[in-house]
Amino acid sequence: MKIAVVHDYFIQRGGAEKLAEAIYNMFPGADLFATVALKSRMPESLRHVAVKTSWMQQLPLLEKCYRLYFPLYPLALNSIDLSEYDLVISSSSGYAKGVRANADAIHVCYCHTPMRWVWSFKSYSARESFGGAVRQILQVILRGLKAWDKGAARQPDHFIANSNFVAERIARAYHRHAEVIHPPIDVNRFAIAHEDGTHYLVLARLVSYRRIDLAVEAMTRLGRKLLVIGEGPASESLKAIAGPTVRFVGRASDEDVEEYVRACRALIFPGEEDFGMAPLEVAAAGRPTIAFKRGGAMETIVEGRTGVFFDEQTSDALVDAILRFEKMQWDPTTIRRHAENFSVPIFELNMRRFLRRVGVPVDDSRSVAVS
Repeated sequence: MKIAVVHDYFIQRGGAEKLAEAIYNMFPGADLFATVALKSRMPESLRHVAVKTSWMQQLPLLEKCYRLYFPLYPLALNSIDLSEYDLVISSSSGYAKGVRANADAIHVCYCHTPMRWVWSFKSYSARESFGGAVRQILQVILRGLKAWDKGAARQPDHFIANSNFVAERIARAYHRHAEVIHPPIDVNRFAIAHEDGTHYLVLARLVSYRRIDLAVEAMTRLGRKLLVIGEGPASESLKAIAGPTVRFVGRASDEDVEEYVRACRALIFPGEEDFGMAPLEVAAAGRPTIAFKRGGAMETIVEGRTGVFFDEQTSDALVDAILRFEKMQWDPTTIRRHAENFSVPIFELNMRRFLRRVGVPVDDSRSVAVS
């Protein structure tokens, strides 16, 4: 079979990019497509891959302005020719599901979430600094994008969701059924840590909807040490409210991230996430998570065994959860075993079973590890 793996864009490094990496590594003979791709922002194992991109690759200031180009991505997808491929696997939190495959091909979309800025514009924009005029213009543009998104959702033959939470969103937005296959976690990347940690940790892209402000406020109030790893448009506003115990690391190398994770007391996970790979990555190192009790976190964290939840998205509720957490005992080995249920081999097995079920001939004997 001739296989194409299509990802929205490689402009930031996050869970969606790790998923695209895992799928591509399952099928090393496949061709990799994206609307745009910046080598410096791609997962390590994909930097040598010749990514086939669209005309958007030539646009100026992509790294800084890619969000402003959002109306162009649907047009860019039309320039991607997949007519010669038998299997198309799209990795989509926005656009890639709308790519057009050959009528005889099988198109499977791994959907990280329905387009958040279209389907949840009010909540998404509430914490952004949009003026009234900008908000009105965006609403007009997004109405057209929402209509496109509904049509794009008819392109895939099959949907896969990263969590039950997202599968329900897909059903509401697109009226499509989605098989749930959790993303893979490279548990072997992290060595288990048995000693007590020295700091709390945030490991996320710094965007407003992730509610990193709650972690910064809570740790400032408690005087606890917090390391914030990540970059994003909310960086300056977060620094403005941070006290002396909060340190912003910015972008960190994989080696530094692994060291910060092993040395942390717990991950703080205050947003409503579609899935959230970070709690499982820190669990691979035997470290627990303090998380908002909503979204994908409820499928990856076991209360009292691998982490603690807080019920309200407020700094008061998070402070209470931190104080409760600090009175509890945690077994790193138990936490690590939980993470192993989401390992790369389990992901590959579930993917191959699903593909076989929908008529794709796959080789069950081959297991490709993600580096």
